[in-house]
Amino acid sequence: MQSAQDLAALLAGRVPLVVVETRDEGRALAVVADSAHRTGGPAPVVLRWTVTDGLAPLGAPPGSGQHFTADVGAVLKHIRDSTMPAVYVLLDVHPFLTDPVTVRLLKDVCLNPARVPRTLVLVSHRVELPPEVEHLAARVEVLPPDRAEREAIVDRAAHEWARSAGRPVDVDPHARALLVQNLGGLSAGEAERLARGAVLDGALAHSDLPTVMQAKYELLARGGVLTYEYDLPPVEDVGGMGRLVRWLRMRRAAFDGSTALEPPRGVLLLGVQGCGKSMAAKAAAGVLGVPLLRLDLAAVHNKYVGESERILRETLATAEVLAPCVLWVDEVEKALADDADSGAGRRVLGTFLTWLAERPAPVFVVATANDVSGLPPELVRKGRFDELFFVDLPDDDARGHILRVHAARRGIALTDADVAGLAAASAGHSGAELEQAVVSALYTAHADGAAPTAAHVWSELVATRPLSVVMAERVAALRAWASTRTVPAAD
Repeated sequence: MQSAQDLAALLAGRVPLVVVETRDEGRALAVVADSAHRTGGPAPVVLRWTVTDGLAPLGAPPGSGQHFTADVGAVLKHIRDSTMPAVYVLLDVHPFLTDPVTVRLLKDVCLNPARVPRTLVLVSHRVELPPEVEHLAARVEVLPPDRAEREAIVDRAAHEWARSAGRPVDVDPHARALLVQNLGGLSAGEAERLARGAVLDGALAHSDLPTVMQAKYELLARGGVLTYEYDLPPVEDVGGMGRLVRWLRMRRAAFDGSTALEPPRGVLLLGVQGCGKSMAAKAAAGVLGVPLLRLDLAAVHNKYVGESERILRETLATAEVLAPCVLWVDEVEKALADDADSGAGRRVLGTFLTWLAERPAPVFVVATANDVSGLPPELVRKGRFDELFFVDLPDDDARGHILRVHAARRGIALTDADVAGLAAASAGHSGAELEQAVVSALYTAHADGAAPTAAHVWSELVATRPLSVVMAERVAALRAWASTRTVPAAD
């Protein structure tokens, strides 16, 4: 276990203070216990402290601690005055680190570690050390279970079910391998719960994997910055983006590792509002055959210094845990505008750019924008994204396809002649406006007490002033800019 080796090196080096930030408290305690036996000398005594029990040997049952040391000040004084070499694991001590007396006692314990070889290990989901002791501390990351450990977890769940049911679990070897892969990034306890759920019906098959992935997302996605998109449209429903779909299909083998080619990194989609950039992002996940996550960059901003970057780093780390996946960043220009005047905005941009360039996990990024002029140049340049596509207003064929899809989805029968006539009548309409015309036709038909027909759709189309007319100058300027600077998403 790499975490235990790292911590053992710190214990052997008599580092006075070690910080472990993790939500998996049980695994952190196991790492500490393991590292105590790897220091190269006699294993030090390991003691655990909680505010409810006080100080007790690691592994002792609840309620067996020294209750006179339950107060954080009392336990730090006890540790300071003790001459026994030991490792002291303080659980959830972070709320007390704003008290000046606690800070001074903590510093007293950490000073002069050569007199008594001891180490304090602070374990919590988050630990912000005061500057007085920050320079005395080292941080250790508790890594989630590796592949071998996850395989043991899945096999243990299957054996437990077989013991209780009196028959073995019907295991598909390929589904088992995928389950082991999909449990990556979870804590041991979380992985055990999902593994037990996967074998609950006595079989481990491919049909269990989508449920596992959704449950994994719900465990990892905290704070509302990252959302899991459950409803992905069929690729066939995407109209007017044939070039983009072919581009994605050519790179699927490289993305899933089937070839030795360098995997694709992502695309930036620029286009007229309502022309299907969001639909294209969803279609990308369908073409690549992976889940779709949506990142709300605007939601990472926080009023406290450093919090925005931390939230973004944690969110991107979650996306890596859920890899392989498509990460959809919608309307990226609104969160990373070039004229951002705050230091926090520039730091968020820097964090995002660094991740785009260095991410090791197979996360395909699809960023969408309505106004590329609002984006910083360092985001648009090659290397951040593989290609810049322009999603234009649909042509006659694309409009016919879009109308046919939305009409069929809502039970409106259209003949080929109907589709051709409606496509001709809807020049300049975006995909969103075509869909709304079909929806409005349903309301009109219902008000007339009649079944919806192509005539109702035609009436809505001719009564609508599309965005390409209402904002003709801006749309024309955008199309003119993109004509020589981007790759058309359509054929």
